[in-house]
Amino acid sequence: MHESDDRERRVLTPAEEDERIQAAVLGHVLAEYPDQLTVAELIREFTQVEAEFPESDPIERAVRDLTGIGLLHRQGEAIRPTRAALRFHQLTSD
Repeated sequence: MHESDDRERRVLTPAEEDERIQAAVLGHVLAEYPDQLTVAELIREFTQVEAEFPESDPIERAVRDLTGIGLLHRQGEAIRPTRAALRFHQLTSD
């Protein structure tokens, strides 16, 4: 068995799962920019399209955590990437 096969089958820890969801949420919000999404729209997009995200709790937690560390700005239900997130995305997208 190859080493990569072992990694693919390994069960993620809760922290690793949270990071994976945060990366997906931030990537989606950045991809939609300058369009602004609501939390409800984001949840609907992830839970209808991605079978990996059947519940809203992980998405809401990702939005909360990304807002807390300064990568998303939330005003009511509307979310958008912060300037720091946009700049980092510009620097790493080339």
